[in-house]
Amino acid sequence: MRRPHPFRPPRLVGREPDYRFSLANERTFLAWIRTSLALVAGGLAIVSLLPAGDVPLLRDAVALLLILLGTLMAAASFGRWASNEEAMRTDQAIPASRLPVLLSFGVLLVSVLAAILLLFLR
Repeated sequence: MRRPHPFRPPRLVGREPDYRFSLANERTFLAWIRTSLALVAGGLAIVSLLPAGDVPLLRDAVALLLILLGTLMAAASFGRWASNEEAMRTDQAIPASRLPVLLSFGVLLVSVLAAILLLFLR
């Protein structure tokens, strides 16, 4: 069941689930938000602390990818929280998430670029 508005509070549908599940869903959401903030902070730290060296574009690309990944994760985690809450309220299965795949491939890409960057900084 799709909500008519993306920001409609999921508390307006279905029945009240066991509060422990709602709180666990909220803790998971907050963990995704902390991860998003760490990615953004890492991107800002790269720009602020690493010397530009011979390849400033590569340094900026790694930083920008981290910031974009953090931004995407923050936005997607809200949708994930709302979908889980609605599924619990309507006795549906918890929908599958693409967040772990997004995070894994994003960190893999950033790691490869960071390794290349480190080789050029030496």
